[in-house]
Amino acid sequence: MHTQSRFSIPHPGHGRLLLVAVALFGVYQLPQAAGSPYLMLLFPPVAWLGSRALGFRGMRAWYLDARPGWLSLLALGLGLAMVAKFAAFAAGTQTGVYDFSWPGAAVGSDLARALAFLVISTFIASAAEDILTRGLVMRAFPRLGRHPVFILLSASLYVLNHVHRLQNGPVEWIMLFCFGLAYAAALWRTGTLWAALGLHWGWNLANGLLDTSARTDVLQPLLAPAYSSAAHLALLVCVFAAMPPLASGAVIATSASLRCGHERQ
Repeated sequence: MHTQSRFSIPHPGHGRLLLVAVALFGVYQLPQAAGSPYLMLLFPPVAWLGSRALGFRGMRAWYLDARPGWLSLLALGLGLAMVAKFAAFAAGTQTGVYDFSWPGAAVGSDLARALAFLVISTFIASAAEDILTRGLVMRAFPRLGRHPVFILLSASLYVLNHVHRLQNGPVEWIMLFCFGLAYAAALWRTGTLWAALGLHWGWNLANGLLDTSARTDVLQPLLAPAYSSAAHLALLVCVFAAMPPLASGAVIATSASLRCGHERQ
């Protein structure tokens, strides 16, 4: 058995990693292809099994381990993204890009069920895409994961993963790329997917809250993506200003120690 460097990851076999990647991609695209959002519930167990197949416990293969500060980063990202979404929507409303009204809202148990479903569904959907286009990419290319080019690569894959929206054209591509930059930078900066998940979940949750509580209309569809793009570029700045950086090499070292710890058990 050859000796591993202290800062190297016992890299899983390329064939096994490719099979896991194909499985994750297929399960992620299945709900859209089948027209049933409930099929997204299949993604968490498949991601867990994929992590186990690569030799990690739980979701650690995707940098979703309970390291110190993970909950704070999740909450920070959640708060930042929700503020960014509401600010972008408010600015767009003031400039005539969006319009909204307050219809009669659900109350009592109906509202509670709607909000509970919204929180859970947006969390699962956000986590699924974060694992597929960020956690998986960093696991496949761990050394690249500490180079800034990782952010560009992950953001590009994030755009391509939206296969059902690519026909919307370059404006949509640019918007998705801005989304991907902010989310990928959060993982690259902190070394944990919880930071990226907080941002992604916060944006999707804020979208859902607006749809649940108000009637929103896009009056200028060519300009609306610019507000979302600008909001995510602002979030990109916040990632570097507010999120603590991971020490150089720590992602690789931590991942190696986690995996080796699992192998000893």
